[in-house]
Amino acid sequence: MALQAVFLLLVVLINSTYATRQLTDSTQVFKYHKGPLLSGKISINLIWYGKFSPTQKAIVTDFLTSLSSTSPPQNQPSVAAWWKTTEKYYHLIGSNRPSSFLSLSIGSQALDEKYSLGKSLTSQQIQLLAAKGPRVNSVSIVLTSSDVTVDGFCSSRCGTHGSIKGVKNNRFAYIWVGNSETQCPGHCAWPFHQPIYGPQSPPLVAPNNDVGLDGMVINLASLLAGTATNPFGNGYYQGPAGAQLEAASACPGIYGKGAYPGYAGNLLVDTATGASYNAHGANGRKYLLPALYDPSTSSCSTLV
Repeated sequence: MALQAVFLLLVVLINSTYATRQLTDSTQVFKYHKGPLLSGKISINLIWYGKFSPTQKAIVTDFLTSLSSTSPPQNQPSVAAWWKTTEKYYHLIGSNRPSSFLSLSIGSQALDEKYSLGKSLTSQQIQLLAAKGPRVNSVSIVLTSSDVTVDGFCSSRCGTHGSIKGVKNNRFAYIWVGNSETQCPGHCAWPFHQPIYGPQSPPLVAPNNDVGLDGMVINLASLLAGTATNPFGNGYYQGPAGAQLEAASACPGIYGKGAYPGYAGNLLVDTATGASYNAHGANGRKYLLPALYDPSTSSCSTLV
C-alpha cells in the first residue's frame, strides 16, 4: 500500500457507527440517500465521564456555543462560518426555510467523576450513558476522560455517532468522543502530535494549549457534522452503507488549503503562542476544525 494511503488510513481515524474512516474508491459519489437530516431546535446534552478540569470543559462548551452564535466574533473566519456549510445540504433537498435548518444550543450537563461504569467501557455502555439524558429534540454527547478506555478507541476510532430508540420508538442521536492525550495522541490528536505512522513532520501547537482537548474538538466537530447531515445512516454520505464517509470524514486530514498527507494545510498562526488554528470562537477561543465536503461544489471546503 502506498505511503499516502497508509497515512490517510492510520492517522485520521475518526469513526462513527455509520461512518468508519477508511479508504474507499474515490470515484464513488457523495449523495443523498433520502433519509431525514437533523433539523429544528436541538439541545446538546453533555455527559462528562471521568475527570475534566473546568478549563477543559470550557474549551468544549465554548466551541459548541460558537456553532450557532447569532453574533459571530469580529475576527474571521469563525466557527459559525464553518458550521454554515452544513446548511447547503438542507438547500439541496429543498429545505430552504431557516426554521428547517439545525439550530444547536447547550442543554443539560451531567458529571460522572466516579466512573459509575468503570474505566473500561463497551459500545453498549456508551449508549447507556447517552440514553440517560433527554431523548426528545436533543443530541447526547458522551465525553470520556484520558484515563478511560473504550472498545475500539485508538485502534479503529476516535469517536462515534449513532442513534438510539427513544420515545414511541423514535430514534435520537448521540455522539461519543474520547480524550486521546495519554492513549493515542498520534492517532486521534494529530496534527497536535506527531503521527505514529506516515510523514513525521513536527506537531502543531494546540490553540487551547491542551493536545487532548483540542484533538477532541476536531473529532467532535467531525462527528457533529456527520450527525447533522446523516443522523440515522440514510442521509448524506459517500460509499457503501457499511463504510460511509460523511461531511467531514470524506475530507480526511484537510484543515487548510494546500493540505496533503502529513501536512494539515496553510493555517493561521497565533503570533503570541505559535498555535495553529483556522477558526475564531466564543470568549476569544481559537480552534482547528476539519474541512467539510461542500455538496454544491463537490469539493472539500476549508476556512483558510
